[in-house]
Amino acid sequence: MLLLKNGYILDPASGIEGYRDILIDSRSGKIVRIAPQGTSAGEILQAFRSAGYGEARWEDGSDGPVEEIDLNGQFVVPGLVDVHVHFRDPGFTYKEDIHTGAHSAARGGFTSVVLMANTKPAVDHPETLAYVLEKGRETGIHVYTCANVTMGLQGKELTDMEGLSSLGAAGFTDDGIPLMDETLLREALRRAAKCGKPISLHEENPALITNNGVNAGKAAAHYHLGGSPREAEISMVERDLRIALEEEADLSIQHISTKEAVELVRQAKKKSGHIYAEATPHHFTLTEEAVISHGALAKMNPPLREEADRLAIIEGLQDGTIDMIATDHAPHSTEEKERPITEAPSGIIGLETALSLGIRELVNKGYLSMMELIGKMSLAPAKLYHLDAGYLKEGGPADLTVFDPRKEWTVENFVSKAANSPFIGERLPGVVSYTICGGKMIDS
Repeated sequence: MLLLKNGYILDPASGIEGYRDILIDSRSGKIVRIAPQGTSAGEILQAFRSAGYGEARWEDGSDGPVEEIDLNGQFVVPGLVDVHVHFRDPGFTYKEDIHTGAHSAARGGFTSVVLMANTKPAVDHPETLAYVLEKGRETGIHVYTCANVTMGLQGKELTDMEGLSSLGAAGFTDDGIPLMDETLLREALRRAAKCGKPISLHEENPALITNNGVNAGKAAAHYHLGGSPREAEISMVERDLRIALEEEADLSIQHISTKEAVELVRQAKKKSGHIYAEATPHHFTLTEEAVISHGALAKMNPPLREEADRLAIIEGLQDGTIDMIATDHAPHSTEEKERPITEAPSGIIGLETALSLGIRELVNKGYLSMMELIGKMSLAPAKLYHLDAGYLKEGGPADLTVFDPRKEWTVENFVSKAANSPFIGERLPGVVSYTICGGKMIDS
């Protein structure tokens, strides 16, 4: 058993906020009791027995040892959930693998992650799906994965979506590559809806992009490139929202980057409860100026845009247009990121900095309350993918994150295999003290 004492809990599902003591049964992986601060050990122990867990004693006995941790007012929240990560396994494990990715997630306070399917081989067959899920079960956190929408990410033939769903695929995506065939997308949305699973789309029209990863504006001009114009995202979001509304299917717009796309989602959500959107910490924190300062370390798809876009994303998070925060954790090797800007791959890692950036950029600047931030990093993404996560409740999963928003840390020494981050060297608020998954402390 594990007793967390004097923690300040935030539960976005119930709205409960305040000091509580939490008793966890590590055998069942469940929360046994959430008690008012200062409840006697005897009362909590009685609740443990009443719940059918048998005899146990505290520090003065030897049966059923109880580990007590005094949190001294640190925040206790549902384990964070990231529904957009790349662990590069199978196929690119020199960048990251499922084990190192999971450790990076735990370091950042995440107890559940949903992997993208642009691996090699892609997650378009039962064998690859089984490999990823089996490896994920060895990590100590909950590792889910999407399957591909199309075979081999080619955009020509749909996968066996029904079969992959029945085998455990959490959703469907060809993330990294947009679905250009409108008829194929429409059929995919219909089939995903029948499976009760969402489709998440990468929204960039390659026909409009000269150089990906760099905004067609000040950053592209700095590097004498054509860059990636905002219209590449806007046109795809507009088309895909129209189709999703017609099909009444769950659609998530991934890593939104433009103010126009935010407004398109805002209007679509007024017409349907099937529309969702995610924002990354880097898109609500940085602008294209970071690409000029940090080079390829700030190159990503879609690219960092202008200040007006960054503020529109924050406004979307405030008013509920953007449901969730997802990192798009995208590891690359140092050698790859040191290539010239046009040759370096796009993407940055984000699992270990996401919570801190949310605190610094959204909470400390008054855009969101801490409860709202945690809701967008736990409950909302869990709901989209129908995961049993994102809430604190007696009898519920003992997946919790404990952090101190008052402490600061320096961004360095990542647990991830990769270090491709423009935030290296910065001091950030919010130190994760404990990540608990299934009632067990996760060593990151």
